[in-house]
Amino acid sequence: MYDYDLLVVGSANADLVIAVERRPGPGETVLGSGLAVHPGGKGANQAVAAARLGGRTALLARLGHDPYGRLLLDSLRTSGVDTVGVLVGGAPTGVALITVDPSGDNSIVVAPGANALLTPDDVRAAASLFHASRVVSAQLEIPLETVVEVVRSLPPDTRFVLNPSPPRPLPPEVLAVCDPLIVNEHEAKVVLGDSCVSAEPSDWARLLLAKGPRSVVVTLGAEGALVASGGGTVRVPPVEVRAVDTTGAGDAFTAALAWQLGTGASLGEAAAYAARVGAAAVTRQGAQESFPTEAEVAAL
Repeated sequence: MYDYDLLVVGSANADLVIAVERRPGPGETVLGSGLAVHPGGKGANQAVAAARLGGRTALLARLGHDPYGRLLLDSLRTSGVDTVGVLVGGAPTGVALITVDPSGDNSIVVAPGANALLTPDDVRAAASLFHASRVVSAQLEIPLETVVEVVRSLPPDTRFVLNPSPPRPLPPEVLAVCDPLIVNEHEAKVVLGDSCVSAEPSDWARLLLAKGPRSVVVTLGAEGALVASGGGTVRVPPVEVRAVDTTGAGDAFTAALAWQLGTGASLGEAAAYAARVGAAAVTRQGAQESFPTEAEVAAL
């Protein structure tokens, strides 16, 4: 019996969000309207999103001993995330600077802060959390060496889900256990590097599979997603909604997919459900505040 459907290992940031008419180009200054501070970070976002849906969820992350850290802890606990693995101290809480344009698209710059101090030793010290979790999910807002240690710490029956964001080339040791590797267009092209010789998402999925993952999911925004495995490629249709803010939508998708896998769903079923969760998330402002409950997803 597992204590958790999902253990998320990753970042926790304070999101500083400014609305702009258009995002600035190089050397350009634009005026924004207002500044909002939200709890965020890919790891914390995924943990909150899964817990909001009803998943038994834990987070392994590091925060600063500061007001932003307290903001994040409050959000995690209010959402039902087990914070036994959340470490505090060593550096200020990570911060993300986010601009959002009228279409809901965003640009993000992250100062990692305490996230950069989540170490392989922290992963080894949390061995009991790994053994208690059916699925482990990670991202790349923490050191890559820490993600490698996560892979090495996986119990035999625990499934690993990776969203390589921000993207970078991945070692074969990590790629080999991804089930699935979840990428958007930009992330797919970075992970593929010189082998990205096509503009077709189905080709990206095929080429990514050839690099070693057990399965691959390519998210395509308003066009849905692709699910690829040894059994072939399946298209996940989009869910039509009016986008207000896409911040955190990818995290909501990844969390929902990972949680569904932890409940025994097939990858195709999990991706279809995750598409509905991601669509619900873009209809509201913010990241964690926008994540839906299971009832809200059912009402779509």
